[in-house]
Amino acid sequence: MNSIKLSKPFIGRVLRFIGFFIIVIGCAAWTVTALTVHFTGGLLYTSLAIVAVCGVACLGLRMRARRLGWLMLLLSAIASAGWYQTIRPSHDRQWAFDVERNVKAQIAGDIVHLEDVRNFEWKTASTANVSWESRDYDLTKLATVDMLTSVWDNPDIAHLLVSFGFSDGKQVVFSVETRKEAHEEFNIKGGFFRQFELILIAATELDIVKLRTNYRKEDVRLYPISLDADQRRSLFISYLELANQLAEKPKFYNTITANCTTTVYPLAQVIKPDMQLDWRLIMSGHLPDYIEKLGGFDPNIPKEQRYADAAITDLASSSDSPYYSKLIRRQITE
Repeated sequence: MNSIKLSKPFIGRVLRFIGFFIIVIGCAAWTVTALTVHFTGGLLYTSLAIVAVCGVACLGLRMRARRLGWLMLLLSAIASAGWYQTIRPSHDRQWAFDVERNVKAQIAGDIVHLEDVRNFEWKTASTANVSWESRDYDLTKLATVDMLTSVWDNPDIAHLLVSFGFSDGKQVVFSVETRKEAHEEFNIKGGFFRQFELILIAATELDIVKLRTNYRKEDVRLYPISLDADQRRSLFISYLELANQLAEKPKFYNTITANCTTTVYPLAQVIKPDMQLDWRLIMSGHLPDYIEKLGGFDPNIPKEQRYADAAITDLASSSDSPYYSKLIRRQITE
């Protein structure tokens, strides 16, 4: 029985072609995914046909002459990247009503003026009595910082919020969120491919916490953070700076690099300026463990007790009291 012996040069050519094929497929898959996010109908089908033609051309030319194949791939990649760079973030869209306004800040000494603080009275998860307000805060009265986690499905992933409390009873929450247009729903694919902008929402706790506990049916936990006065002030100002940056220059949301962990990253830096990047900054449901590692919690409270005390969903969902912030912290009872 005769056996076919394949020469090493032939095997090398086959392996190189397979490698080229994988690169072409990868580039085409990236481009196709981006196109399906931004185009629909005839424009999408036309664009997909162009991608298919370019892919086949790359492979065909590569079989005839290596350099021609790579040149075609390079030109196709440049065209794809060039189109993608034309997608720019904007403030001028028909936004969903809950992310219509990005908070803006003015600082005059110790007094901070916030424009467009959200204080909605929610009726359902998608309807509310709308109220955007102007509020003033005295930095000399900044007394507490709390981190809130809100889990809607996978416990490894949580939305993150930071709440600031003042000795005069005022409370304001900052939340970095996806800025969706009125017709849009969030999807993971769009979060990777420039479908959504990024927005910093400042809101009352009765608005933003109750929305999550009562209407979105999320599990919310509240963790007091141990910071001194200078750290609290520095952290608060960092959010004001972020607010003004986003108000001045729009930015895209990204599922990995620009998401709600943007809210907590400054917190971690204030606790430990030389902090190392950690997987829990992405797997945000585990962020309380990371904050504990950095020394951000009261060391006198056992971990199990802290976790139990953090559970505020039942408290938050059962009250409309003007003393809502005190109630969810168990400082008073109704």
